[in-house]
Amino acid sequence: MNSDEKEDCECAPPQAETSPTGGPYREYEEPEIENPEASRMKRAAAKHLIERYYHQLTEGCGNESCSNSWCASSVGFNRMDNNAAAVKALELYKVNAKLCDPHPSKKGTASNYLESSAHSNSDCGNRKLNHKDVHSVRDNFKDVNYLTEEKVYEILDICGEKEDYSPLIRVIGRVFSSAEGLVQSFRRSKSHTKEELKSLQGKDEDKDEDEKEAAACSATAMEEDSPASSSSSRLGEGSSGENDVQKLSPDEVSVDIEAVRRVYERLLSNEKIEAAFLNALVYLSPNVECDLTYHNVYSRDPNYLNLFVIVMENSNLHSPEYLEIALPQFCKAMSKLPLAAQAKLASLWSHYSAGQIRRMVETFQQLITYKVISNEFNSRNLVNDDDAVVAATKCLKIVYYANVLGGDLDVEHNEDEDEEPIPESSELTLQELLGEERRNKKGPRVDPVETELGIRTNDCRRPLIVFEEFVNEPLNEVLEMDKDYTFFKVETENKFSFMTCPFILNPVTKNLGLYYDNRIRMYSERRITVLYSLVQGQQLNPYLRLKVRRDHIIDDALVRLEMIAMENPADLKKQLYVEFEGEQGVDEGGVSKEFFQLVVEEIFNPDIGMFTYDERTKLFWFNSSSLENEGQYTLIGIVLGLAIYNNCILDVHFPMVVYRKLMGKKGTFRDLADANPVLYQSLKELLEYEGSVEEDMMITFQISQTDLFGNPLMYDLRENGDKIPVTNENRKEFVAQYAEYMLNKSVEKQFKAFRRGFHMVTNESPLKYLFRPEEIELLICGSRNLDFLALEETTEYDGGYNRDSRIIKEFWETLHSFGEEQKRFFLQFTTGTDRAPVGGLGKLKMIIAKNGPDTDRLPTSHTCFNVLLLPEYSSKEKLRERLLKAITYAKGFGML
Repeated sequence: MNSDEKEDCECAPPQAETSPTGGPYREYEEPEIENPEASRMKRAAAKHLIERYYHQLTEGCGNESCSNSWCASSVGFNRMDNNAAAVKALELYKVNAKLCDPHPSKKGTASNYLESSAHSNSDCGNRKLNHKDVHSVRDNFKDVNYLTEEKVYEILDICGEKEDYSPLIRVIGRVFSSAEGLVQSFRRSKSHTKEELKSLQGKDEDKDEDEKEAAACSATAMEEDSPASSSSSRLGEGSSGENDVQKLSPDEVSVDIEAVRRVYERLLSNEKIEAAFLNALVYLSPNVECDLTYHNVYSRDPNYLNLFVIVMENSNLHSPEYLEIALPQFCKAMSKLPLAAQAKLASLWSHYSAGQIRRMVETFQQLITYKVISNEFNSRNLVNDDDAVVAATKCLKIVYYANVLGGDLDVEHNEDEDEEPIPESSELTLQELLGEERRNKKGPRVDPVETELGIRTNDCRRPLIVFEEFVNEPLNEVLEMDKDYTFFKVETENKFSFMTCPFILNPVTKNLGLYYDNRIRMYSERRITVLYSLVQGQQLNPYLRLKVRRDHIIDDALVRLEMIAMENPADLKKQLYVEFEGEQGVDEGGVSKEFFQLVVEEIFNPDIGMFTYDERTKLFWFNSSSLENEGQYTLIGIVLGLAIYNNCILDVHFPMVVYRKLMGKKGTFRDLADANPVLYQSLKELLEYEGSVEEDMMITFQISQTDLFGNPLMYDLRENGDKIPVTNENRKEFVAQYAEYMLNKSVEKQFKAFRRGFHMVTNESPLKYLFRPEEIELLICGSRNLDFLALEETTEYDGGYNRDSRIIKEFWETLHSFGEEQKRFFLQFTTGTDRAPVGGLGKLKMIIAKNGPDTDRLPTSHTCFNVLLLPEYSSKEKLRERLLKAITYAKGFGML
């Protein structure tokens, strides 16, 4: 076979023939220990089998009576999504599971794939017979170094007539493996219409054969002598004609995205052409990574971003064959984009539909899941060190901010900053004592992408797709949070922390990171106290001690906290230690839980008048006419902050707008939906009213409220509001100002004092950085869903009990038979709170320990450690009677 015939038989892009250094392989080179061709064939065979498993799981073999439990055609098979199917296909391949042969009735992807290799061999034989025709067709496209939609269709039509797609495959391989070629491809052109472009292409085709041959030779020479890795040296030089750089808005690129989508739709249905995209991406990605890392190519040519836009439009990126090499390498390249390029990409993608955003999310999520499942990550082999997972997470961050930008944004209604800064401790910190600069002095961390885009996650009222789709549960399961938190605080370039991408973490994992932050801060305050006691002879007081009387808990606690807040606010960040006067309980966490429970019950008592209670919504709101001073609300904010800081759950019932306001956003009309649903519905009907508002409703810009004693109070939303009627034209303004008054202005003094107290404890915490408002509510209040079956699954046993013990079986039967209120009493008795922790009762580590033989004594508990001490009662009836009495009348602490 001569060289021309050999060239005609190949279906892969020309780059497949190059060495890792970019040059072509030579016949005289030393043979390697492992035959590269054999290695390539092994990889291809493995990929082929994994694909067959994947199609078997997603499409089935077509045999309705199939007995293979891992085939979608078998009876009782549980359908799975693409992500799960890809992971399962890899597992089945590793264990050499049964693989079905396609049934004759099945004409799907799997059967077509099985026949592809045979077709490719016969295609090569046919091409040899038509060697001269094919060679002439191929020569026609050797001068194509970038693509347009019209050029792709032209080549596709010619290849279709000859029934030989190898010329198109080679063109795709050449262009899509070259950064320069891809950047210049599919440009939006303002200088030429489609008709003019076609006429220009017609003129090119009229060139004589000599010119065409010379162009082909020069293209071949350039391809061999100047591989794609050198593209960075040419990308900044500019080009002529329709590829001139156009003036674009911040969220525009010069590539014609719709044209790219149409081309992909036409081409990806052909399996051989799809392989050309895959091979080209493998070759392209390392060169792009080099361009961005060392050559600063984006600053010289912003059109370099076109490359990423074009590749990400490939709807097959999440398919199994991309997961091993191509997609990880591409993610590594994309993660090297400078901040400005990431922001522009997020701005561009924010105009995509929810379906397109979801496809990109699934692409990166599938890669992360695949890498996590196929590796064994632990404390020695950290997932933080996996380049593919880290790169995919960084890419996912761009899509996350596109999702935020494309959603329903509210960037205007922001709470004013505190007029007075949070008081700092008059004492030196440990770092300052040691001559080091204090960390986090400027407040909480802000993501640089947010700064570049000028938005915050909390500005988004409703994203394009729900935030939960960005959470990757397999990653959360293998993440060593103690190590990740260390990387988060140290901020070294060579160690990545997933806490810098909190959208991928679930609330349980983020809560653990917050727990580490709080504990380390407590230990730091403790060390500082010890240091002062040694240097200055001060009394050793490493804890925030509160000694309170149970009957005067508000007076004792709030007076003590007020003194601390005035004298030395830093003491609020010490570990809380509560002691009830006259009781022997030692606070290892349980006494603090009861302290918070009692304080909350007192504070939110409607008789005190600090908060109003809505019977319809079961929610509390600030009393705008309260007689209490602002200091009392500050102390309540401190209590709320201390509960988070000491990992205690509170039984508070605020509408979501309170947590949004704590995170810096003002309340708006839509927040009335849960804060005051009756008023919300009335105002909504006003906005939708089709008649004359002024004549039919006779409303003015003056509204009325009732004070603490039921007396009416009038308030003008505008100056002389009682004389300004509400009309069809100004009703939107009326509704907006009504909501502004109810949620912001009327309670401004009370809320600012409350927020100030909250920030006294949490101002240096990563709370705002990690959590969204709805997660803050979960953090403070815990989960309202009590799944006692999950608690049974995770409970441990001690002292001679086990899961199969008679008394344990009777205990769970008894507990499951309790009503909702009795179950809450049991939780309160055992753990110190009647709420489930973040993540549900399955995350609660409860221990049931044996406390002697049958007796008349009641069960007891260590709420600090969630331990239930249960005697081995003689009957189920006695167990029920003793347990109900214990949980119903339990109050106070003693020493056992």
